[in-house]
Amino acid sequence: MNKIEAADYHAIAGVEDPQLSPDGERVAFVQRRPEDEESYAATIHVVPIGGGGPTQFTVSDGVDSEPRWSPDGEYLAFASTRGEGDDREQLWIVPTSGGEARRVTSVVGGVTDLAWSPDGSRLCFTQRVTAADRETGRDRAVDSEYERDEPDPRVIDRMIYRADTAYLDGRRNHVYVLAVETALSNTPEPDGDAITRLTGDGEPAGADVDYVAPTWGDDETIYYAAKTGDEADDSLEYELYEHDLELDAVDAFTETTGWLESIDATADGKVAFEYTPEERASMRQTELRVHDRESGSETTPTEPLDRTIGHRCEFQWGPDGDVLYFSTPDEGSRVVWSVPGDASEEPTAVYGDGVTVESFDVGRNAIAYVQSEWDHPGDVFVTTRGGNETTRLTRVNDEYLADRAVSQPEAVRFESDGAAGQLQGWLLTPPDFDPDETYPLVVEIHGGPHIHWTTAGTMWHEFQTLAARGYVVFWCNPRGSTGYGEDRATAIERDWGAVTLTDVLAGVDAVCERDFVDADDVFVTGGSFGGFMTAWTVGHTDRFRAAVSQRGVYDLTGFYGSTDAFKLLEGDFGTTPWEEPGFLWEQSPVAAVPDVDTPTLVLHSDRDYRTPANTAELFYHGLKKHRVDTRLVRYPREGHELSRSGEPAHVVDRLERIARWFDGYSAHHETPPALERDRDAGLSAQSDEADEDETAGDDTAA
Repeated sequence: MNKIEAADYHAIAGVEDPQLSPDGERVAFVQRRPEDEESYAATIHVVPIGGGGPTQFTVSDGVDSEPRWSPDGEYLAFASTRGEGDDREQLWIVPTSGGEARRVTSVVGGVTDLAWSPDGSRLCFTQRVTAADRETGRDRAVDSEYERDEPDPRVIDRMIYRADTAYLDGRRNHVYVLAVETALSNTPEPDGDAITRLTGDGEPAGADVDYVAPTWGDDETIYYAAKTGDEADDSLEYELYEHDLELDAVDAFTETTGWLESIDATADGKVAFEYTPEERASMRQTELRVHDRESGSETTPTEPLDRTIGHRCEFQWGPDGDVLYFSTPDEGSRVVWSVPGDASEEPTAVYGDGVTVESFDVGRNAIAYVQSEWDHPGDVFVTTRGGNETTRLTRVNDEYLADRAVSQPEAVRFESDGAAGQLQGWLLTPPDFDPDETYPLVVEIHGGPHIHWTTAGTMWHEFQTLAARGYVVFWCNPRGSTGYGEDRATAIERDWGAVTLTDVLAGVDAVCERDFVDADDVFVTGGSFGGFMTAWTVGHTDRFRAAVSQRGVYDLTGFYGSTDAFKLLEGDFGTTPWEEPGFLWEQSPVAAVPDVDTPTLVLHSDRDYRTPANTAELFYHGLKKHRVDTRLVRYPREGHELSRSGEPAHVVDRLERIARWFDGYSAHHETPPALERDRDAGLSAQSDEADEDETAGDDTAA
């Protein structure tokens, strides 16, 4: 059996966004895999529920996403970048009985949030556009060769002026409706006559807000929301609207707070949406609320359940319109639940104990979902609506896994000072594990801070790669993690570092009691909040031989002033830099740089606008100033999602650098430290930029 390597990333396919056909006989899903060093191919596949393998439904040209069946099952709509020089996603429609897909939009902002009307005559979508786009009609049709000019100078009026990997530059999200029959008659060069913009002309909240989460009620009703408040970017308040298409009338019918990402509605006017209490919202659990348009009453059917539907969780009405299905983290799993929308009964777990349900879709008789487990990174499954009978529909990585040694993690429970109840973690040993030998230990710390880890999900390849390199890998859900109730999630209030480190070290102590773990050869890494904690750790203990800090937050004040997520600091610490500057400095990893002796590699992305690079630069500068073994690796074109969806060459390069850094300080590897080797020694994924930097002798290069 071959061992898993970092470069295997190029051979691993991912699946996402399963969608049941209206007749319940097929599931459409997106299959995504690296295409070359810089890009991915993503195509839509369809697999029958009754047996037989999946077939590719769209051509391999660009990146396809959001497959959506028409209500009668005759068409499949999807977004795609095919044929677009600037990666703008356009709306395509393909007959499910066979035939060519037809592009039905050519809009300037790209399309997302696709949804069919119940009668199949229309599709709604959103796109991000400027006032000039709306005034000139580019939001309805634009030449495919059109390129948006970069502002020079860039004039900024918003608090949140960049997100993901791009500056917003005046673009706002708006809701549109496309008449399907008209659009199909206007191909292959859509002229925009089939498109109507619903938002931005005066009511409901004007043009200078973002309208989000459109969903259909009946054939003539669309619901959506907009963030409101005197300064919307500084607000957690959303207003929900009902848009009557026949009358072109808009009614604001309720409000919510938190981070609203989805709305789902029934034909008889029951509207489900997310609600997070505004006070200390970043630590609080997100609930589901249901507004009944007929009675005006509201219920919170998830209230009896001490779990959150935040962070990559979903919800959806069942086909009868009476029961809601939703997912939550739950003690190392991601579980699907059901609950009556009127809150007449408490939530019931449907499926997911011991596995990770990534996304799901509810049909009349079944639930389709993507599930990852310890032995595979993800496939499409179906289960009954009661979760009693489960069938695996795809095995997209079987050929790759056939000759790969995959290790099975062991669940670990341990105590920690100050924590109520045991904490949960996992231990992964090398594939050729010998209990009579000893192995170095890598400790992985998750991001968030309010997320949770499982035995699978997005970390599958990284954990297996490190184990295959001869390391025992340990990860856990310390206090602050979700999936264990709100009290545990809020236990790190105003104290990210000390509380989390107490729990992580307790877990390290527990696993180091194993005879096969070399307690003197221990390493630590993590990304985002895990990067914060890695930096905090090396400033407060010398327990670790070396560290790799990734896409972290290192100075809370610098983070607050540069991120699009400053509400996280306000919620978790209950303050701002102007109120308690000294306190925030003490709570920042850079404050302890003079105490760092641990060799620390710092990885960051140039376009990470969630945890911008300015605080990583400060941390790296401090390490160099205090003569700590360090190196700063900057990845061009990448954002905060580098480890999950960055350019394939960069994803591989990152993993190899982590392992190489640890190898150089491990007593179990006869390898010099990375700083003593040629810059590209042991690396298979050198980018052109890194090679150029190496020639120039730039100390900040990879």
